[in-house]
Amino acid sequence: MKLHHAILLVPAVAAFAASASENAEPATASATLVAASDSHVSGTLTFTASENGVLITGRIAGVEPSSTHGFHIHEKGDCSAPDATSAGGHFNPHAHAHGQAGQGEHHAGDIPNLVADAEGNIAVDVAVSGVSLRDGGIGDIAGRAIVLHAAPDDYTSQPAGNSGARIACGVIE
Repeated sequence: MKLHHAILLVPAVAAFAASASENAEPATASATLVAASDSHVSGTLTFTASENGVLITGRIAGVEPSSTHGFHIHEKGDCSAPDATSAGGHFNPHAHAHGQAGQGEHHAGDIPNLVADAEGNIAVDVAVSGVSLRDGGIGDIAGRAIVLHAAPDDYTSQPAGNSGARIACGVIE
């Protein structure tokens, strides 16, 4: 009889474990953007894992009013160089060509351009598909850098879209 009871408990434990994982909070991270390349840009971003990727929200300040900027996840979580080149190139775990997210082949770190308002602030609310957060997989962006560039990404120039100087950088922690 004891064996029978143990067998009956296994499905109950499995159902409880599945229910607990469904109710688990999604993985999150944040990044504090610091000025690079003699800019005065700053910001705070929040990263939240979703079913299809990662949602990035937050606010960036100190850019030229009504300007457009390339925005990318970079391969290294290092913003120590004055021009943020220590962050390396775009995060590209699948060795794709640079391009526009949602428009064919692109780096995993390619994100749509951001546009500042008339006061030089950017409200960030963008979903990045094909990446993950804190799962240890090939697309995991935890520990990498997020970079704002001085100019818009043209989505065609290789290897990085000709988006100019890196004007802010933060490590995704």
